[in-house]
Amino acid sequence: MARRRPGVGPAGRLPGFPTAGTGLHRPCGNGFNRQIDTTGVPGYFTAMQAQEHKPLPPVIIGVAGGSGSGKTTVAYRVREACPGMTIQIVHHDAYYWDNSALPMAERAKINYDHPDAFETALLIEHLHALQRGQAVHIPRYDYSIHSRLQDTALCEPADIIFVEGILVLESRELRELMDIRLYVDVDADERVLRRLLRDTRERGRTLESVVDQYLHVVRPMHLQFVEPNKRYAHIIIPEGGHNNVAIDLIATKIRNIIRERDRLRALDREVRQARGLERPAE
Repeated sequence: MARRRPGVGPAGRLPGFPTAGTGLHRPCGNGFNRQIDTTGVPGYFTAMQAQEHKPLPPVIIGVAGGSGSGKTTVAYRVREACPGMTIQIVHHDAYYWDNSALPMAERAKINYDHPDAFETALLIEHLHALQRGQAVHIPRYDYSIHSRLQDTALCEPADIIFVEGILVLESRELRELMDIRLYVDVDADERVLRRLLRDTRERGRTLESVVDQYLHVVRPMHLQFVEPNKRYAHIIIPEGGHNNVAIDLIATKIRNIIRERDRLRALDREVRQARGLERPAE
C-alpha cells in the first residue's frame, strides 16, 4: 500500500479548507472540484529525504482579479491577520517593462493591461530563486512616468509568498509555480469606482484619462485576458478585501501551514543532529 504524505489528503489535496456557506466557493467543471492542485509542484509538505540540507520552499499563493477588485487588499489583510509570520507580497505591476527609453507620449500609449506589458519571465526567475532560499531584488515601478526606478526592493525568502496582479493566472508557467490560486471577484461598477479613486489620488491621473483608458483598454483586456483566467482559480473570493470570512479562512490556513513547516524544520534539525550534521543549539 502506498504511503500518504503527511498533511495531505487523497489525490494530493490539503484537508481542512471549508468553502460551503462561508463566502468562498470553488469553480465547477472538469478538474476544478479539488481545492489545491499540488501536481508537479514541490510544496511545503515535501519530505526532506536527502542528507544535504535544503530549505523548505515557500508556499506560493497567486491572487488574481480585475483592476480595482481588491487583490492587494486581500493579500495585506491576510498578512495582518498573521502577525510575526514570514509572509512576502510580490506585485506583478512591479514587473512592467522598463520603457524609460521611449518618449513620455509613447509610454502613455502602451496597453498596460496586456500580458506583453509585463516582464513575467523575470518574475518567474525571481520566484525560482526564492524557492531555492535566495533573496531577490524586485524592480520598483513609477506609474506617473510609466517607467522603472533605478533602485530596487529587496525581497527575502519567506514561508508564504503572495503574487498578486490582474494577469498572474494568465501565464501557464507562472500558474504552475503556485500552490494556491485565488481569484477576487467584484462587480464591474465597483471596480471602476475603485480604480477611478485610486488613479486620480495616487497616480496623478485625470478623470478623463481614467475613463478613456477604462473604456478602450481596461474593459476589453479584462474580458479577453482577466475574466477567462477565473477558471484556473482554486478558490473564488467575492467582495474582495471586505469578505471577512474569506480573509479569516485564508489566514487560518496559512497559520496551519506555517505551524506544520515549523514542525518539519524541528524534525529535520533532530535528524541532522542525530547524523552529526548539525550541532544542537546552546
